[in-house]
Amino acid sequence: MPWNRPFREDSSALKGAWEARGGRTVRLPFTDRAEAGRVLAERLVPLGLENALVLALPRGGVPVGYEIARRLAEPGRPAALSVLVTRKIGYPPQPELGVGAISEGGEPVFDHSLLQRLSLDEGDLAATVTAERAELARRVKAYRGDRPPPPVEDRPVIVVDDGLATGGTARAALRAVRSQKPSRLVLAAPVGAAETVRAMEAEADDLVVLAAPWAFRAVGQWYRDFDQLSDADVVAWLARAEAVRPPKGRG
Repeated sequence: MPWNRPFREDSSALKGAWEARGGRTVRLPFTDRAEAGRVLAERLVPLGLENALVLALPRGGVPVGYEIARRLAEPGRPAALSVLVTRKIGYPPQPELGVGAISEGGEPVFDHSLLQRLSLDEGDLAATVTAERAELARRVKAYRGDRPPPPVEDRPVIVVDDGLATGGTARAALRAVRSQKPSRLVLAAPVGAAETVRAMEAEADDLVVLAAPWAFRAVGQWYRDFDQLSDADVVAWLARAEAVRPPKGRG
């Protein structure tokens, strides 16, 4: 499985240069999600993914996915960008602690080792799962309206997020997409925790991550501008993608 595995971290940490295979370097932190998306898109071009569908995980993955879809768009056609809505399933006494995740079109995916340590089983989380399904449905309606999700079967699909911390939502997304039988399944992110990136290798056909530092506390530490996005921001990015039509004859 090809992925840009960084092997050297500059001692200046956040201002370091990561050198990936092939001698290419990635400067951290990224300016913002758009810059990260443009750099990531160039790493995806050599994969030759014709008629690829970019599925961005809202909210933060959408600006990244927009840049990828714009770069890979076929001449005369709109950029193939959509969203794949996911929700973290939190530990009820401490909701920020993710014990699983759910994606539209898929079933809940739990971290069973963590559930065991917390003395929980899936049944204990039934109310939380119900609440997250309701919020997931609300967001799908907000982002896509009544439009059905784009077809996935027999086409390459790139699942995109702005970073991989625990990887819970990305794992749920990949499994939901895999069940729809894409011809090739790619996970792309500008940055991810090293242990998470390695754990995700079995979930996708290709894994493209620009930097995988061990000193990883949160996704936001690897961006200068990491503003929180709203539902309106997501809708605006999707509308921009629909307007992107590369001129015919572009190679």
